[in-house]
Amino acid sequence: MARIIYVHPDNPQPRLIKQAADSIRNGELIVYPTDSGYALGWAMDNVQAPKIVAKIRNIDKQHFFSIICDNISQISQFAIVDNVSFGIIKSHSPGAYTFILPATRRVPKKLQHQHRKSIGVRIPDHAVVAALVAELGEPFMSSSLELHDEDNFELDSQEINDRIGHALAFIIDSGYTPAEPSTVIELLDNGPTVLRVGKGVVDFV
Repeated sequence: MARIIYVHPDNPQPRLIKQAADSIRNGELIVYPTDSGYALGWAMDNVQAPKIVAKIRNIDKQHFFSIICDNISQISQFAIVDNVSFGIIKSHSPGAYTFILPATRRVPKKLQHQHRKSIGVRIPDHAVVAALVAELGEPFMSSSLELHDEDNFELDSQEINDRIGHALAFIIDSGYTPAEPSTVIELLDNGPTVLRVGKGVVDFV
């Protein structure tokens, strides 16, 4: 079973954040809170985690996940950000948005959408996420925590542990975290396109 750690949602305890970050560095899978519900997190070079996540969520192993970043500068390391994209991301981040952008050469092909050579990036509006990225010193991979037999997956940390704790190292519990998916915005050749309307307000397309 996973270890549950209780982290303040607004003022995360550095000692606990370091423990979770070390777990990610060590190739382990964690559950952490975001502004759009709980999510699964792992290191970008962890090749086994996507297979485990696919099994947990009962999704295709080729499913593409998002990169969690702390700022636009980090995003630009992995995605091509033109002036239009920069303006949209800057005015809506941090927030409950996933932006689909052209991937740079730094992104391994296995993390890219194979047909469009694109990548999803996020800057969630949650202090725990910001603290995690800061402690890691680099972005990490993420997938929303959705189970195939749950229409509305709003389970508490103990329920999460009971269901999938065998596959996790840590569960960061920061209290009630409403599960509402992020708004997905594609920022490719044809300008901004809304792929999914979620928690993030769409006011620019």
